[in-house]
Amino acid sequence: MEIQYYKQYSPALGKDMECKVYGHAGRPVLYIPCQDGRFFDFENFGMIDTWSKWLEAGQVMVFSIDTIDKETWSSPEGDPRWRIQRYEQWIAYITDEMVPFMRCMVNERNGWTGYPDVIVFGCSLGATHALNLYLRRPDLFDGLLALSGIYTAEYGFGSYMDDLVYQNSPVHYLANMPSDHPFIELYNRKRAVICTGQGPWELPDSTRQIDAVLKSKGIDAWVDYWGMDCSHDWCWWHRQVTYFVPYLLEDHE
Repeated sequence: MEIQYYKQYSPALGKDMECKVYGHAGRPVLYIPCQDGRFFDFENFGMIDTWSKWLEAGQVMVFSIDTIDKETWSSPEGDPRWRIQRYEQWIAYITDEMVPFMRCMVNERNGWTGYPDVIVFGCSLGATHALNLYLRRPDLFDGLLALSGIYTAEYGFGSYMDDLVYQNSPVHYLANMPSDHPFIELYNRKRAVICTGQGPWELPDSTRQIDAVLKSKGIDAWVDYWGMDCSHDWCWWHRQVTYFVPYLLEDHE
């Protein structure tokens, strides 16, 4: 399997950011690590093996990036306005820097004809970020795999709410989206999977919240609740990837 490492300066963040790219061809997948995670977690926690059949077949290329959670969602003692502004810079890093980099890799170098056909994937807080990106930028992301996420910004910012926290809290901003908003039609052209277990350390009520909002807006998504034995852990996320990815890739095989 082809694996490439990159370290590039991010103007949005004002520092070097690292990533790994797995695979040689196919549809781009953006992997966002779990809370406080690093770009090498996709490999270190075995996701490379779970995705290997699609990577080796040239169906997907996975781009695994760094979070800056320690500066933002995981830093409750910090000034909340500064933290959410910093998070917005990370969002800009992804949308303005990583996505063009991914397009270059899959389109110009490796002949992928989709534009951009990016699936965004994450587990735990990575799923929170993934869903937020998918909902905010349906022009860039047309597939979602969100496993065991929390879909309100209260997790990182408590009772603090301003304009930027609001626009990064999917349960809040999606609930207020007008029924005729053009994004809704865009969402319904895409494939989104949101899954949670109901066992130890899972928080399924957050998924139920976003599920209810999606239904109220007429937004199609596969929202799935696994059993009381399904815990907030890698062994289950591997099983869920195996189960859901064929659905996400179905139109692209």
